[in-house]
Amino acid sequence: MKAAITPKAGGPDVIQLEEKLKPRLQQGWILIKIKAFGINRSEIFTRQGDSPNVKFPRIQGIECVGEVEEDASGTYKVGQKVAAIMGGMGRDFDGSYAEFVTVPLEIVFPFESDLSWDVLGAIPEMFQTVSGSLTQALEVKKGEVLLIRGGTSSIGMLACQLAKHYGLTVISTTRNWDKEQDLKANGADHVLIDDGEVNMRLKNLFPEGVDKVLELIGTATLKDSLKCIRSKGVVCMTGILSGEWTMNEFTPMGDIPSLGRLTVYMGEAGNLDKNLLQDFIDEVAKGNIALNIDKVFKLDQIVSAHTYMESNQAKGKIVVEI
Repeated sequence: MKAAITPKAGGPDVIQLEEKLKPRLQQGWILIKIKAFGINRSEIFTRQGDSPNVKFPRIQGIECVGEVEEDASGTYKVGQKVAAIMGGMGRDFDGSYAEFVTVPLEIVFPFESDLSWDVLGAIPEMFQTVSGSLTQALEVKKGEVLLIRGGTSSIGMLACQLAKHYGLTVISTTRNWDKEQDLKANGADHVLIDDGEVNMRLKNLFPEGVDKVLELIGTATLKDSLKCIRSKGVVCMTGILSGEWTMNEFTPMGDIPSLGRLTVYMGEAGNLDKNLLQDFIDEVAKGNIALNIDKVFKLDQIVSAHTYMESNQAKGKIVVEI
């Protein structure tokens, strides 16, 4: 099989396309013929060497969609459509940057759909992250006001759509005014230019602050996000788009407002109900939710896909189709 291997930490050009033996099936695992997968920011960090627990060489890729090639347990039929999400894929064991992958049964999600593979490939990890962040970490409720830091990311764009579906007022941020109309067309009620500090401008719109904040930029803007919440408001840090993992001089008693809450979402496959994925795919098929797919690459273009994501030019999900 063809596989894109990351032999060591480095830039996008360290990734090499090689011929490998198809992975052997082990008990409790399933062999998937991969049709498509999304590129995720965490995979960029891993390739750069910022995931110390990942050992190289490694076939990366934390999600995929495809068809069952083999399942000794008999749980799934050969040819059945499935998705696989995280669970150590692409980190603890070889992942989806290949024509085939073996994964534990517990991270497999069966589904039925006539959507094209490139569209399906954009869904699994993006939906798991957004759904978990909004419904489990933030516990959003109809009528609340949500601030999304990093609104033009694929996660931010989908979070806006789902939040509007749940009946929330949404404020999305961007560093570039050129993307204001994209955010409003995606459903955002208000758009703020994000220079690292938006709390004063946000208070002009909502003097008491917002109910919830989805923090996708990370530690670079986290303190400011905490200044944006109202009494009993919640900030959930889900992303690290800034690439900054640590904070200087963070003082919980000073930076977290009284009665405010700070949480994180680092969801796994176990956080997602298998029926929810099918429901979401059906909503996409009906046209009720628009996936924001920026570019689709082929496996032999994986270096270009990583380079493109690292350039921060993408306005949506980057997908690789096999």
